Amino acid sequence: MCTVTQVEEVKILTRMMPILLSTIIMNTCLAQLQTFSIQQGTLMNTYIGKLNIPPASIPIIPLVFMTLLIPVYEFLFVPFVRRITGHPNGITELQRVGVGLVLSAISMVIAGMIEVKRKHEFNDHNGHRISLFWLSFHYAIFGIADMFTLVGLLEFFYKEAPHGMRSLSTSFSFLSLSIGYFLSTAFVELINLVTGIGKSKKGWLEGRDLNQNHVELFYWFLAILSILNFLVYLLCAKWYKYQTSVFFEDKGMSHKDPPPRNHENMSASFVSSLQNTASNEEDTRQRFQ
Repeated sequence: MCTVTQVEEVKILTRMMPILLSTIIMNTCLAQLQTFSIQQGTLMNTYIGKLNIPPASIPIIPLVFMTLLIPVYEFLFVPFVRRITGHPNGITELQRVGVGLVLSAISMVIAGMIEVKRKHEFNDHNGHRISLFWLSFHYAIFGIADMFTLVGLLEFFYKEAPHGMRSLSTSFSFLSLSIGYFLSTAFVELINLVTGIGKSKKGWLEGRDLNQNHVELFYWFLAILSILNFLVYLLCAKWYKYQTSVFFEDKGMSHKDPPPRNHENMSASFVSSLQNTASNEEDTRQRFQ
């Protein structure tokens, strides 16, 4: 038989699942940026000045932006927004995740526009290669999106999950990441299957020649999915209610009435035992007198 506490913990995790599932599409976009963008980089000018940048190193751009912007977020953005909203963290955890989802959709729109420009320059200007620096725009935006979503999701699960399941719940973000990467492969196969039915008999993403493919359409497809996903997320976030109390199995107390601390119990019992001992000694003396 399950205890009341265990049942309540399962209910809490169940209410948190829609928030987690809403971040899968964003991780799908991340998976595509880490595959097709590298292929794009091989067809672009990899020199920035005299520095030659390998296309395989492009995915570090979001990590660099996260490293630089997280201190700015914590020490500048949060104190500033806190004065406006009155919230200790500036904005709530769910608002952070929502901002990240919006920025990820914007990133995919920009990625499609840059691919259009790259193909135009290569196909219509005798193989002219634009600079690899163009890819940094949507990568930078996605890095900011990942900062908002990842940090917000970790804080959300840590604060809202039951005390005994906090370590497990913080790993759910990696579960979303793994599902997103798997879903990206399914989307590529599905897109090639659906778009290959027409007269061209060739899917958007078939073959290795990106100059003949339609990666930009696939990026915009992911942007549309991201927007729809954000709308679903708004409903989930509006439906979700933050935890206001934590139940204890033995006395049913809330967090506003915490159980006595151990040292308080020990002190009270120690004083009580001394009083009982003194009383017993006094009774013994009276009997012998």
